[in-house]
Amino acid sequence: MNTFNKSMIAALVIGATSMSAQASSWENESKDAWIDGKAETVLLMNTNLNNFDINTDVTNGKVVLTGKVDSELDKELAEELVLSLDGVSSVNNKLTVVKNMKAKHMKSDKADSAESDLTDAKISTVITTRYLFNSEVGGTDIDVDTDNGVVTLKGTVESDAEKQLAVSIAENAEDVRKVIDELTIVAE
Repeated sequence: MNTFNKSMIAALVIGATSMSAQASSWENESKDAWIDGKAETVLLMNTNLNNFDINTDVTNGKVVLTGKVDSELDKELAEELVLSLDGVSSVNNKLTVVKNMKAKHMKSDKADSAESDLTDAKISTVITTRYLFNSEVGGTDIDVDTDNGVVTLKGTVESDAEKQLAVSIAENAEDVRKVIDELTIVAE
């Protein structure tokens, strides 16, 4: 009888461990699918990138980017946008830069301007994405404009706390030099 009890206990432990591993695997796969969806969305929302040429693959919170982009700036922008998402632990950027012949003939001041425009677009997209994925901020009611690292927030919020959070999120985004708060509090 003693051997039978030990065998039953061993079988139950093995079964429970197996079920726990399956549940953990299912949770990880669900989390990865959620991150993949967010990554695809943030890349699609950015007008400077052609999302149809960028593929994302997520395993355990690690995102691999593959595909083609037009410039090194686009490659960095895609990585920065995905890295800013909650749940992403790292990004392996395997994007291939397809050199644009026109870019070789650009003057340096135009290149600097293009780089500044891309940085501004990245800032606006990162802030907007953070608003959309933050349940405490009505991201669809806030317009984010960026010019040379200066972010202007326009639109409506429901409370002073929401306004402060929106400004704080903008101030904490990378490459932001200043935030101009033009938000209006509208109680609903």
